[in-house]
Amino acid sequence: MAQDVSGLRAVLSHPWVYNLSQALMGANRNRRWLQRDFIQAQPGERVLDVGCGTADILSVLPDVEYVGFDISEPYIRHARERWGDRGSFFAQHLDDRSLVPHGRFDLVLATGFLHHLDDDEVRGLLALLATCLRPDGRVITVDPCFSKDQNPVAKFIISKDRGRNVRSPEEYEVLARGDFHNVEGWFCERSWPPYTYWIMRLSQPNLLLPPRDRTDHPG
Repeated sequence: MAQDVSGLRAVLSHPWVYNLSQALMGANRNRRWLQRDFIQAQPGERVLDVGCGTADILSVLPDVEYVGFDISEPYIRHARERWGDRGSFFAQHLDDRSLVPHGRFDLVLATGFLHHLDDDEVRGLLALLATCLRPDGRVITVDPCFSKDQNPVAKFIISKDRGRNVRSPEEYEVLARGDFHNVEGWFCERSWPPYTYWIMRLSQPNLLLPPRDRTDHPG
């Protein structure tokens, strides 16, 4: 995973600093926008959040069955303290072994995550997520992107991101099409602070082999 945690970026490893920086970047407004226009989580859905951070997406989700994974123990500890039984939170890498016990999901979120991974890691993650979706399930990804004629301020801000694999929309889309038949994408510019996002909705996994036998719901 290509993530720069040196210098000032290391400060963001503290949950309260991370949350403050997100608030200054308009994260609360952005979460409402993402839920309304793209995530569209419905009450009762099973939701997997990959790289969930402090799980603040729960502030805009309805009553869902939420499972969050993040490798940062401080982030997960903060999520448990804030959200309690609104979700299940795990401080560990997401892989086949850690995912299988949780069954299948209606919705998988990977917001601000793919740009922390190199191409091979993205392919591995999407192949894994393809196996955990229910038949009508979808994956929503949200990442910063570089583009032609990009606002120079947005480009500068994004260049300082801890994730060192920010891509063009076309590069994100090519990676997604390896594991999903249906790839929808949106290039979104936010005016303040200036920022550019590439958002994808992935569905209809391209599973070349039959999925492993697993329960539709853990337990």
